[in-house]
Amino acid sequence: MQTNYTLKVFKEYFNFACAHFMIFKDGTREPLHGHNYRVSVNGHHNTLDGDMVLDFLDLKPIVRSVCDELDHKLLIQGENPQLEMSKSENQWEFKTPDGSRFSIPASDVLVLPIKNTSVERIAGHLAKVIDLELQKKFNFSFNILEVEVEESKGQSVIFRLIKEDQKEDQKEDI
Repeated sequence: MQTNYTLKVFKEYFNFACAHFMIFKDGTREPLHGHNYRVSVNGHHNTLDGDMVLDFLDLKPIVRSVCDELDHKLLIQGENPQLEMSKSENQWEFKTPDGSRFSIPASDVLVLPIKNTSVERIAGHLAKVIDLELQKKFNFSFNILEVEVEESKGQSVIFRLIKEDQKEDQKEDI
């Protein structure tokens, strides 16, 4: 018999409010707008260490820190080839394919290593960062890490980060 445990964490403070815009395949973009995102995490693991999968007190500060990093920022898709970007000492300049130009103080911008600022890409980014922090701080990885990001009530995405030995021919470009 195989065992599996699911550790689930959700706190009211697992949230971030930020602005973004999507750039679509045809080069158009949506207007700059914002969301009040909420985050929850499910971690699946087959074994216990000291009768626990992972101490909640170890995971919660990581999730909170990841949310806090995005809070009150303009999120920019740093890996989108359609977006022209340049940074001076205190200012970011952006030009979108439709010719729109943005000049934003650097302290208000967070450039993410993602192709677009969809909730799907944001959830994938958060999962990877949480996983890396767990490895770095505790030498620990879940077999499957699920990060759910809700961008508005009743509208969310769950991203699953599946370790190599857990994959069943599931491949995704994230």
